[in-house]
Amino acid sequence: MRGRRRKPRPPIPWRSPWTLVVCLAGGAVVAAIVVTSAMAKDVVVVVDGKRTAVRSFAASVRDALGDAGVALGYGDVVRPPAQQPLADGATIEVRRARPITLTLDGRTSEHLVTSTDVAGALAELAIPAAAGRVSAPPDEAVPLSGMALTVYTRRKVYVVAGATRLAARTTARTVREVLRQERVGLGRGYLVEPPLTSFPKDGTVITVRPPRTDPVDPAVAALNWRALAECVSKSDPRAYNAEGPYYGMYQFSVPMWKAVGGPGLPSDWPEEEQTYRAQLLYQQVAGRWQGQWPSCGARLFARP
Repeated sequence: MRGRRRKPRPPIPWRSPWTLVVCLAGGAVVAAIVVTSAMAKDVVVVVDGKRTAVRSFAASVRDALGDAGVALGYGDVVRPPAQQPLADGATIEVRRARPITLTLDGRTSEHLVTSTDVAGALAELAIPAAAGRVSAPPDEAVPLSGMALTVYTRRKVYVVAGATRLAARTTARTVREVLRQERVGLGRGYLVEPPLTSFPKDGTVITVRPPRTDPVDPAVAALNWRALAECVSKSDPRAYNAEGPYYGMYQFSVPMWKAVGGPGLPSDWPEEEQTYRAQLLYQQVAGRWQGQWPSCGARLFARP
């Protein structure tokens, strides 16, 4: 029996002249992919607290932000700096600038902050949130378009109104508001310094005086009232003499004080008010000082 005839072997592909070319090309592609993968950097971009993972081939922080679609504006803060080389695994933080129109104790100025809430904005502006009255709550968001903030700091002011002498801590916007907070009543025609609508800055002394409806003749005002007060009471506005009784720098009796429009007791009021009422008394008695200050009245005519 004749043996079966063997089939010829198929040609081995790798022995083809194109096999080497195909293998080299595939290797080059793989190598390129490996090299490209090695060049890519995985970074995290944080914009105003919002995190985004980004794969970038950028060489710098600025270029990586461009790959992430983040454009930088005036006043924006970037960490690390935009010109710094980009490192694989880096975290890039961007805080966008927000305009603030700040009115602090009545004075308005323009600022840029990067905080996203009012508390942070005040901290950037070096204003303690608890140190005064703020027009917005600390947790309110500051929009990219900006906002206006009004702040009144806590100040120490002084009030002198008759027998009332007090020091007050206040965030008031006006003198009127201070007096209202301290429950200092104002009678009709009362005089207030500084004016009721003025801003009470730190250290302000607010004086409240009764009305002055009667003018003082300049010749009377020019007399030596300082010398009279020194003789009568050693210029002590709180002086008291139980014999009368008599009160204050010019030792008024209560009836005479009321006769010249003085409210309360003479010693309740500051020196200027007591002097004004003494000058009115001098005018009322037509200059006959002997009945009022018999021992000291002549001092009115002494040279200053």
